[in-house]
Amino acid sequence: MKAKYDFLIVGAGLYGAVFAYKAKKAGKSCLIIDKRSHIAGNIYTEKVEDIQVHKYGAHIFHTNNKEVWEFVNQFAEFNRYTNSPVANYQGEIYNLPFNMNTFNKMWGVTTPDEAKEKIDLQRRESYVKHPQNLEEQAINLVGSDIYEKLIRGYTEKQWGRPCTEIPAFIIRRLPVRFTYDNNYFNDPYQGIPIDGYTAMVERMIEGIEVKLETDYLENKSDWDHLANMVVYTGPVDAYFHYQFGVLEYRSLLFETEVMDTDNFQGNAVVNYTDRETPYTRIIEHKHFDFGTQPKTVVTREYSVEWKQGDEPYYPINDEKNSMQYKRYKALTDKEGNVIFGGRLGEYKYYNMDQVVEAALRKADEVLGNR
Repeated sequence: MKAKYDFLIVGAGLYGAVFAYKAKKAGKSCLIIDKRSHIAGNIYTEKVEDIQVHKYGAHIFHTNNKEVWEFVNQFAEFNRYTNSPVANYQGEIYNLPFNMNTFNKMWGVTTPDEAKEKIDLQRRESYVKHPQNLEEQAINLVGSDIYEKLIRGYTEKQWGRPCTEIPAFIIRRLPVRFTYDNNYFNDPYQGIPIDGYTAMVERMIEGIEVKLETDYLENKSDWDHLANMVVYTGPVDAYFHYQFGVLEYRSLLFETEVMDTDNFQGNAVVNYTDRETPYTRIIEHKHFDFGTQPKTVVTREYSVEWKQGDEPYYPINDEKNSMQYKRYKALTDKEGNVIFGGRLGEYKYYNMDQVVEAALRKADEVLGNR
């Protein structure tokens, strides 16, 4: 029986949308299916009180790749938002990433040389030649004060375990700037779509058939017969029936609240770096768009243990899971008519621009453009 579509794209997130756009432009027919009730995956935004709310956590588009930036600008007008989060440690406010504003607040230093001297002194006092865990590695890199106030509590909440039980290789480096620059990213291109990410994805997949609330793996063989090739962006271990075991993730919980005030915290993102505060950060969505609405919408974000059935967010790319994924990767290489892409399909942490770049490259490769 002749296939109805050239491509079945499993997942209406960024990777699937970019690939579908490229395929349609090349004259190919596509069907996109997704388990969720909406498109755009984790970058989904929806309006609440006339504010674009990032439903699955803050997403700031940034890249140093001009081709990627020009590609996404076909589908959205981006504002000039610059990511400048702050850290709240027991009521003390520090700028992130670690920069001269941070060091001035922490130690009263005013010059780069003074800051370097302070960090170097603390590193020398606690230096471990062969760090065995994240705590030792972090102190080796930035000293004890920054570690205790700005790294330890936040990291333990993110991972759900003490830093002394987290492998050292998880943080090979930490960004330290000896300038008064609060811009979190060094990338030359940065911003957020003025009318939200959902509208951006809608424009990418305009004219392409989409079926939502549809689970590919429940009726895999039926769906496979519909297309010549599958682009799969779901969990790679689920695709192979967990035959090498379950790959691990961290998950997130969100508590979103409309507040009867025009400004709750004065910044889009505030990280809570003490261990006692249960959430990792509070997002105030209107500040992504320089909003002046009379009300505000805030989201408290919690990092939680993931179990099967929960939404997977962050792959745990430690040694055990990385070895496990290699076995799955060997199976993906044998699936001749299936492309595995995105954070779940490749079990890899991707920024949005990296997702776009990977999808563009794969589409060009498959469609014969390169």
